[in-house]
Amino acid sequence: MTSHPRVTQPKYQRIADDLKREIDAGRYRPGENDLMATYGVARMTARQALGVLQGEGIAEARRGVGVFVREFRPIRRRGIQRLSGRTWGGGASVWSADIASRELTVDQLSVTEREAPEQIAAVLGLKGGEPACVRSRRFVLDGKPVLISDSYLPAVLVAGSRITDPDTGPGGTYARLAELGHKPVHFQEQIRSRMPAGDEAERLALAPGTPVFLVHRVAFAEDGQAVEVNEMVLDSASYILEYDFDA
Repeated sequence: MTSHPRVTQPKYQRIADDLKREIDAGRYRPGENDLMATYGVARMTARQALGVLQGEGIAEARRGVGVFVREFRPIRRRGIQRLSGRTWGGGASVWSADIASRELTVDQLSVTEREAPEQIAAVLGLKGGEPACVRSRRFVLDGKPVLISDSYLPAVLVAGSRITDPDTGPGGTYARLAELGHKPVHFQEQIRSRMPAGDEAERLALAPGTPVFLVHRVAFAEDGQAVEVNEMVLDSASYILEYDFDA
């Protein structure tokens, strides 16, 4: 029998794993000096352990103060329930499936008419520079920016409707599309992860080393026509992506 060498975790990783257990139990507020004394390690090792927690979004650095456990409760993004026609068709926001009674605000809001990027224009069937209605928003939950969104719809499809207003009304864009005779009946989402661009990190107030989720969603009407493309950037440390469905 061939023996395999035992893989030993670096000391900072063992400390980080121990801290995560303590944080989950509500017993710890990390700091370099505390870690150095508790684990008998050098400052560099303590910083590396805290860096692991920051990279996973468990802790955050506050300039001139130190490193603290994040107090923000993650959002359970219920990917199927939130897009149910029973939700927006009943006048509720798609966010209602995710946040219950938590305080959600929208800022950095603009509604413009312009040419869509080539790939999005192709999905929407826009040709020859045909414009899109573009709804750009930042969503702030409990005082923390969590998502930025650019939603593209054919301008000719939504002209004169509340979709072109800042406030789309009860049920939001999908309820208004239904009123226009283009009710979304099918959605497709693609999700990937990467590090944020500079403006994304600033707009989402991200801690250094925090990646983002990119969510690309297409809404289809009953005739198969794509009626909306939504490009979203999410603070990955603020989200749990949850999918609950029958086999």
